[in-house]
Amino acid sequence: MTSLSVPAPIAAASPATAATPPVFGARIITGLVGVLLAVLVSGLNEMVTKVALADIRGALNIGYDEGTWLVSCYAATSVAAMAFAPWCSVTFSLRRFTLCAISLFTLLGVLCPFAPNYESLLLMRTLQGLAGGALPPMLMTVALRFLPANFKLYGLAGYALTATFGPGLGTPLAGLWSEYVGWQWTFWQIIVPCLIAMAMVAWGIPQDPLRLERLKTFNWKGLLLGFPAICMLVIGLLQGNRLDWFESSLICGLLGAGSLLLVAFLINEWSQPIPFFKLQMLGIRNLSFALMTLAGVLVVLQAVVLIPSSYLAQVQGYRPVQTAPIMLIAALPQLIALPLVAALCNLRWVDCRWVLGIGLSMLTLSCLGGSLLTSEWIRDNFYVLQWLQIFGQPMSVLPLLMLSTGSIQPQDGPFASAWFNTVKGLAAVIATGVIEALTTARLHFHSTMLIDNLGNSPLADRSDPGLAHRLHEQAVVLTSSDLYVCMAGVAVALILLIFWLPTRIFPPRAPT
Repeated sequence: MTSLSVPAPIAAASPATAATPPVFGARIITGLVGVLLAVLVSGLNEMVTKVALADIRGALNIGYDEGTWLVSCYAATSVAAMAFAPWCSVTFSLRRFTLCAISLFTLLGVLCPFAPNYESLLLMRTLQGLAGGALPPMLMTVALRFLPANFKLYGLAGYALTATFGPGLGTPLAGLWSEYVGWQWTFWQIIVPCLIAMAMVAWGIPQDPLRLERLKTFNWKGLLLGFPAICMLVIGLLQGNRLDWFESSLICGLLGAGSLLLVAFLINEWSQPIPFFKLQMLGIRNLSFALMTLAGVLVVLQAVVLIPSSYLAQVQGYRPVQTAPIMLIAALPQLIALPLVAALCNLRWVDCRWVLGIGLSMLTLSCLGGSLLTSEWIRDNFYVLQWLQIFGQPMSVLPLLMLSTGSIQPQDGPFASAWFNTVKGLAAVIATGVIEALTTARLHFHSTMLIDNLGNSPLADRSDPGLAHRLHEQAVVLTSSDLYVCMAGVAVALILLIFWLPTRIFPPRAPT
């Protein structure tokens, strides 16, 4: 079985640099931290602007429908960029491509508040999503390529922060900027961190030579098929709930055409000598398991952020800044929990599959606890659920990274990066669409049942002016409980998969 000591993805494609790898030291660490900072900022930019969208719409006089397109187009190009960025980093060099992506991302963030009209703002957000989506694959590449074997898991722990630490900061930062500073800072918050990240990357990441000869064999057909396919599917999933899914001709067209293009793209990739996605890699048992389980884990992680925020906003009237402590109590400890989980997985006698099972069990307990919520719950009632997630989240993500990267050959590194990051991006979008669809369906169901029960009750005071509001609150409570139960079911299903799909992976040169 191949271990995590495989050379990095890009190193396999550039023999010159692979022969004389850079010495691990302060410069490499600085470069890795710089890329990590840029990736975290990219994720925060999407989360913060989504949470603060109501304030942004109010300031720019944008309607609700137009606001949803700002979110959808950003997400669409962001996910699509993850699929094709690894190829670009090999061709144009890792450092040069990363610096260009950060520069474009920062420039567009500066300009967004000055957009003269909605159309120009939509264009800038779409391009910013393209630049931001190119960054996560670079973080995985740097971690695997430049870190010594005993430190690779810690580099992957940094990548895992983008799934555990980053999303939890979105609500607190959105509340901070919109309540105390100004809506413009939901865009401008990226400036200083990105400038610091650029300096760290420029100094810390070694410069590879250009490999422009790869342009002669560029997979143009794959790009022309895959890029619009991913964008159509993402937009269709994010706009589906608002437009009533298949009752809308636009959603039918987006999902139908996107699916056909995706099938054509995958057929093309199977026969390409230098594809963007190497479909044959799905035959690697641990990689397939890791991709499938990652999608499920991200659905659960997305839900445990959205459910309490939505409940507290609708039932208790909380603003984002008031919800912030719940998010922070799970997010900030990740800076300590992830390195500890990495150290645990780096022990040879520890089977990362058991770590994964324990992490998913903690998420299951958290969701089952959340299913007990009532209309009396306030912020303090969610703290125990968040405590379970402090170690539940990293223990559910890091073993998947170990299983996926530890089962690949060096020359397949870029393809694994494309697979992992694209699935990660698509899973987040699917999670949003699924949660919204479940929320709408259960909310309608409970509202109907409550109204029917009220109509059949001879003791009900139908003249009470606050009755409709209380009915809606109770429907939200019941819907939130149902969502928690669904997420617990997803986590349990993922635990069952551990017993028969993945094989054991040993850490690279682990201490005994």
